[in-house]
Amino acid sequence: MTGRFPLADDLGPAKIIHVHEPAIGLAGTLVIDNVARGPSIGGLRMAPDVSTEECFRLARAMTMKNAAAGLPHGGGKSVLYGDPRMAPGAKAALIRTFAHALRNETDYVFGPDMGTDETCMAWIRDEIGRAVGLPAAVGGIPLDELGATGWGLANAAEVAAPHCGLALAGARVAIQGFGAVGRHAARFLAAKGAVLVAASDTGGTVVDERGLDVAALARLKAQGKSVCALPGARTLDRDAVIGVACDIWIPAARPDVVREENAGRLAAKLVLQGANIPFTLGAEKALAARGVLVVPDFIANAGGVICAAMEYAGATEKAAFDAIAERIRANTAAVIEAARAKGCLPREAAFELAASRVRAAMATRRFNIM
Repeated sequence: MTGRFPLADDLGPAKIIHVHEPAIGLAGTLVIDNVARGPSIGGLRMAPDVSTEECFRLARAMTMKNAAAGLPHGGGKSVLYGDPRMAPGAKAALIRTFAHALRNETDYVFGPDMGTDETCMAWIRDEIGRAVGLPAAVGGIPLDELGATGWGLANAAEVAAPHCGLALAGARVAIQGFGAVGRHAARFLAAKGAVLVAASDTGGTVVDERGLDVAALARLKAQGKSVCALPGARTLDRDAVIGVACDIWIPAARPDVVREENAGRLAAKLVLQGANIPFTLGAEKALAARGVLVVPDFIANAGGVICAAMEYAGATEKAAFDAIAERIRANTAAVIEAARAKGCLPREAAFELAASRVRAAMATRRFNIM
């Protein structure tokens, strides 16, 4: 870290930009972390409690994710302070105004994230012509609608499970956050024979050790209802999903949901991080000491950004999904093997893989003096 910029290190961030328009209640932040490999791609997150620090941590995760996936893009992230469930007209006004304010920041390409979707990206494209994860109606590959991130998680699971003595067929899965990422992960894993035994959202946790109906849960979410509205299933509070006995646990919600003080409740053999920065480093160390394999976020959940980058380059949907499977499977295997060979955390092995690629790209930049 540098003394002058508390969030900065040798990789970034390149820029932190705050946007404020009090007339419409707009407050937002953009962090462009590192663009040595190319213009940054990263999602626009909308929530009432986002922060500059969270935005930076997410932007850094995108730098690592894009580098690990071998994409010609750097990492960036943007956040808007507000309720994503606000009236569509008000939401469109905030997002369009935010995008317009950042129209000249060509080193950043908007993508969807928590609280935003394909329609939001269409608004941004209309404003500034620079967004990915677009609806099919405007020539995009709607990654959330198709489940690109969930497809990647299922491929990571197939590679990682044997390292935990698991077969996917019959493996019990619990998912925290049954949204765009979680519901598609459940769908793809169920197609491979896994059994969803627990799912949660802001309304609570639903549990059935015999297996939940994934399609029925998806229909409830499409109707704007909580998973807890599923008839006949046992319901618990929202955070109870952490302690549900399972083989595979997938966090697909907010950052830092598993920390040192609650990591002991997790009862799984394998964790696939569907959300960005969902665990603290201390929690990952505690789980590793218990023999739990944690495949880190920027390896396991890279399907969405791989799809976005392929869309940006003009690829087809099939080519994008083939690339997701190929790259995530290769990286999952490489990280697990490196972590075991070196006796380190999978996150440390993944960081070494990604950071070496970023630094190699930085060495070619005009500002390099080495």
